[in-house]
Amino acid sequence: MNVIVAKHSGFCVGVKKAVDTAMALDENNSYVLGEIIHNPEVVKSIAEKGVKVVNRLDEIPDGATVLFRSHGVPQSYYEECAKRNIEIIDCTCGFVRHTQKIVSEQYALGKHIVIVGEAGHPEVIGLLGWCNNDATILDGDDNIPSYLCDKDIAVVCQTTFSAEKFEKIIKNIKKVCEKTVAVFKTICYTTMERQSEVEELSKQCEAIIVIGGLNSSNTNKLYELAAKHCDNVFRLASAADLDCSKIKNFKSVGIVSGASTPNAQTREVLLKMAENTEVKATNAMDEVVAKIDSESKFKKGQIVVATISQATDDGLQILLPFSKKEVALDKNELDCEEYNAADYVNKIGDTIELLVVELKPSLKLSQKMIKQIQQEESLSAEIESGKEFSVTCTGFNKGGLTAQLGTFSVFVPAKEIRPGFVKDLSKYEGKTLRLRALEIKKTGRKEIIASQRVILQEERDAREAARIAKEEEFFANIHVDDIVEGKVERVTGFGAFVSVNGFDCLAHISDLSWTGVEAVTDVLEIGKTYQFKVLKIDVENKKVSIGYKQLQPQPWDLVTDKYAVGEIIHGKVVRIVPFGAFVEVEKGIDGLVHVSQISHERIETPASVLNVGDEVDAKIIAIDPAAKKMNLSIKALLPEVERKKSHKVSDDEEGERQERRSRPPRRAVVDEYSEWSDSNSGSVGISMADILADAQKNNK
Repeated sequence: MNVIVAKHSGFCVGVKKAVDTAMALDENNSYVLGEIIHNPEVVKSIAEKGVKVVNRLDEIPDGATVLFRSHGVPQSYYEECAKRNIEIIDCTCGFVRHTQKIVSEQYALGKHIVIVGEAGHPEVIGLLGWCNNDATILDGDDNIPSYLCDKDIAVVCQTTFSAEKFEKIIKNIKKVCEKTVAVFKTICYTTMERQSEVEELSKQCEAIIVIGGLNSSNTNKLYELAAKHCDNVFRLASAADLDCSKIKNFKSVGIVSGASTPNAQTREVLLKMAENTEVKATNAMDEVVAKIDSESKFKKGQIVVATISQATDDGLQILLPFSKKEVALDKNELDCEEYNAADYVNKIGDTIELLVVELKPSLKLSQKMIKQIQQEESLSAEIESGKEFSVTCTGFNKGGLTAQLGTFSVFVPAKEIRPGFVKDLSKYEGKTLRLRALEIKKTGRKEIIASQRVILQEERDAREAARIAKEEEFFANIHVDDIVEGKVERVTGFGAFVSVNGFDCLAHISDLSWTGVEAVTDVLEIGKTYQFKVLKIDVENKKVSIGYKQLQPQPWDLVTDKYAVGEIIHGKVVRIVPFGAFVEVEKGIDGLVHVSQISHERIETPASVLNVGDEVDAKIIAIDPAAKKMNLSIKALLPEVERKKSHKVSDDEEGERQERRSRPPRRAVVDEYSEWSDSNSGSVGISMADILADAQKNNK
């Protein structure tokens, strides 16, 4: 019979630390909360030392010492111990502690926690205490609750759970859940290595023996996994359960033990097999036993427990299990902010967990890499679930950009940098990239293939959707004649663009002032807020016209407040017509000086006396605000000049007068004045009767 013992057998690092610590406890006033491991023989050995095992915290008196086992405890236990002055010796497994941290952080972010594991397992009960007992526990791949579909969830796993079963559950969760699913693969490395090795061993051997406490979760998982690939699997709690007659005819037998199984129990099983004369071992049983204890052969990525033997300026000297030779641990590989040898003098003899980083040309160990790997495992799970991450671009090639994230190399294909074509890749070197993973390669050369384009495109789409929604809301709530408030954002030669509830509206330059302006900034100032009136809405073309002047008083609305009949004004001649001259009283208000009001003397035409641009003083003789007209008189301010009685009219002059008397009234002049009067020219003219009377007078 060929006996093959699994390399990853016996205590894991966390269990070994907890058991060794429990065995070293002072029997006076020391307690272990719960079974230290799921192994009756180990629990019995600890009890025989006088250390008390309790199941509840209230069984421990104030001021005592309590050991928290590797499974971990709820967060509230730490608070209660602090209140009751109970000293804690915390042997919580590093992987379990990492899972507790994830649960606490994700719960604080508002995520619904899903724990994949056995509901009654101490580790799962402890994890519930880090999210206020508000979590969903899943132990099968077919019972995904429908209420998870509309929740943002974070999934963690019992560290000793089946990796294969966990993957199936995750697939089903993602089918049910419509929102974000953040998956944290918190199964510890040791568990995954054991499960992987058992799977291979059960395919090679005719029979498999699984050794460990019958209530050990991780051992039972190994049994279930072996039974999938081998028809002859035997579950043993100890050597007493072994019936050699049932295995004597198998040519190859694999030996597997759980993480809570002491090496001594495996030895007993092997020795019983060796003592059975019917068993013909092809390899010496002594060598097999020695192989269990031997830690001389390490595997890259393996975590080992070493003992600190010396502290020097260059780092620590450590002793590996079952080795008398010291190994140097460089100070740069310690998990500390700044190394000081004096800080480690009192720690000589203490154990320390180390990661096997390199095997050749010499063994290289690291403490800080354990933390980095745990962080990477968490980050990798988040990235795999679709979470955005950032890296600094370190280089580029023809295909795209390159970067590094911990032990993962990162590659961003050129087409995934941003929407559209990127011609010059060099400009991204040294720049921060916002990425989402497209593919993660964890075996061999670890690599993340990622995209920045998908993030930028999603943000662009979100902005466009928000703009459309905001636009639709804007047009649904605005109407012609509404009074709105807007901020002047920019001006052009034809008007101002004003932001009204985030939407650009146009105030045309012609709608800024009743008197007209040469530049928009003569009325409005960029950056300031004003009130406007909605003039026109074009929903189809998404345009809104607004006016500023429509909310301002017109010049003629204030004319009676500023001017009165009899007042003297100073103005400029702006237009001359046959029947008089228009004088600008102020911008937007013109007054008419009728030809008869220009001079005491009779004049042929206004142009014979006045020119456009002349500044004159005139007296207001009539105001009609409703008709927007004002009558002015220049002659009222001039002294009366007596006609020269001695002037003798010549025959020619008399003939000309007779001809004028015979002429009909000057209809053209009357018509022109009437036309001016009907169309708002900005002045008050004298009445039509006055014009006709004047015309008749001239004909006499």
